Amino acid sequence: MRIAAALSALVLIAEGAPAIAQTAPPALSLGQPFGDHGVLQRDKPISVWGQAAPGERVTVSLGERSVQARADRQGQWRASLPALPAGGPYVLTASAASGGSASAADVMVGDVFLCSGQSNMEQPLRYAVHAWNPVVTPDDAGIRLMTVTKDSDAVSQPLWRHPTAWSVATVESAAEFSATCFYFAQDLRRTERVPMGLVHDSWGGSAIQAWISEPTLRRIGGFDDKLDVLARYPTDPIGAQAQWGEVWQRWWAARSSEQPWLTETGPWTLVPKMTPWEQWGVPALAAFDGMVWYRTDVTLTAEQAAQGASLSLGTVDQVDQTWVNGRAVGAMGDGQRLYALPAGLLKAGANSIVVNVMDSWGEGGIYGAPESRAVILADGSRVPLDAGGWRYQKVEGAGQTDGPRAPWESLAGTTSIGNAMITPLHDYGFRAALWYQGESNTGDQPPRYEALMAGLMADWRQRLNQPDLPFLIVQLANFGPPSSEARGSGWAEVREGQRLAVQNDPHAGLAVAIDIGDRYDIHPGQKGELGKRLARAGRHVIYGQDIAPSGAWADSASRDGVEVVVRFSDVTGDLITLSSDRVTGLELCDAGQTTCRFVSGEVSGQSIRIPVGDGPAALVRFCWADNPICNLTDGSQLPAGPFRLTVH
Repeated sequence: MRIAAALSALVLIAEGAPAIAQTAPPALSLGQPFGDHGVLQRDKPISVWGQAAPGERVTVSLGERSVQARADRQGQWRASLPALPAGGPYVLTASAASGGSASAADVMVGDVFLCSGQSNMEQPLRYAVHAWNPVVTPDDAGIRLMTVTKDSDAVSQPLWRHPTAWSVATVESAAEFSATCFYFAQDLRRTERVPMGLVHDSWGGSAIQAWISEPTLRRIGGFDDKLDVLARYPTDPIGAQAQWGEVWQRWWAARSSEQPWLTETGPWTLVPKMTPWEQWGVPALAAFDGMVWYRTDVTLTAEQAAQGASLSLGTVDQVDQTWVNGRAVGAMGDGQRLYALPAGLLKAGANSIVVNVMDSWGEGGIYGAPESRAVILADGSRVPLDAGGWRYQKVEGAGQTDGPRAPWESLAGTTSIGNAMITPLHDYGFRAALWYQGESNTGDQPPRYEALMAGLMADWRQRLNQPDLPFLIVQLANFGPPSSEARGSGWAEVREGQRLAVQNDPHAGLAVAIDIGDRYDIHPGQKGELGKRLARAGRHVIYGQDIAPSGAWADSASRDGVEVVVRFSDVTGDLITLSSDRVTGLELCDAGQTTCRFVSGEVSGQSIRIPVGDGPAALVRFCWADNPICNLTDGSQLPAGPFRLTVH
């Protein structure tokens, strides 16, 4: 993914994307995200920053307002302009006392929204247009678009390291932009006639912990092992790799008594060709998602072994944990593998190379050009790894795609994406943040999602210096085959975490999407309807309109004789059932959710009544499945969202 991000940056450079007009030596510049066609947040002081010669006095002006700043020893300057109402266009200019200036033209003042998450937020407008989601001409000079280039780092970065650019919303510019984010703004502008800037800052496949800072993750708990290793990584990557290997080995030891990185036990089979294992013609691997061990030996002379060296594995799909002579030397989840080896690790004679490859979707394995796999010596020579032949061993059993992920990974790591893509936005004013994520956490301790979601909101408010920043959260849409049993669901757990995090935050709103998903596609096309629901929530949470933000909201459940009564708030009119006179999708469970059963309920005004019957009734669940079938709504025609309540 880093390679893809780098290529994206090169494309932007080739197309002349940077929009800041430079009329001075390169030392003076406006920082990102300031540029032509940008939007600045109205009604609050406007922070502006950039670069100049150390000690340089800089005058920053926007329209008729101007302030002065002085560059520090590193050449960084920062200024604060007075708040402005919605309006424009303006020219934002930074002028150096020694001469020269940098400017951004056609700058508007209005409402700026940060749109983030994983692939469903990232999904572009051109993929979201279907017959049931009609094309609405996206040309609108009042909407401005920016997509942040993907990046990650073990350490918080003060500035973006890749170019970005604003564009005016047109059919062409919006086609590759976030559909959810765009449709939200388009609907919101029906009632809020101000310029809107959309900063799309997402990464498909990312886990929520990759967006949260180290101090916040420590407060949440459960990440200390990863964070301790990550703290070591920037200054001692070789030591950190070895330390992470110990964490991985402890995880493996809880599942197996064998240590394949040390000893070659059990049956090993010759790898037929260095392609994805699905292409080997082995029936057991033809559609296999899981773990496969690889091993080979490379022979070195004493002179070669005495040199410094790196290990190149080339392409590994998807996640590797790699050992040389029994020592962990590398672990990654994306990019080309190139690991520095510690001094003294290599020896004269045979050196063992062992790689555990974990693949959770698509093709898996070690593959690519043979020359990409080698020990690269300090003198520049290469010793091929394929010469001795590779052997493999398939790992049997469940839970193989749940292996530990190195904390410096981008998608599944800790803090890495937020460090590089969120922290640099400190002090850039926003009206609100939109978050559509959670799919990647449905198998990763989903009961903890409430704490992670609440932690992310608090964390970003601190990072962005906006303690009351509103958040609009998309509750996960339905996906996958419907269930005929009342059972646990990682998707339902994440939805409940999203619901509770919003319920406990006075500056947050929820967009329920349980009826607009796609059984067969994890990226549903109904982004137009989703944008409208987010805009509705925004009108209530951000702009204070007196409307129900997201349909009927389950507040409480209590025992009333032989029935359980669930009471709702934010109901438009009365509750309504669709296609039945009974409420479907209800379950009653014991306190530990070890025994759950489907039950039916009856609408009674703004409540539903559920006969208890035989069996436990400590908890009531609704729409509790990956892809539940639910029929409860109200006069708004919005679905009542999934919930789990304790029966009092």
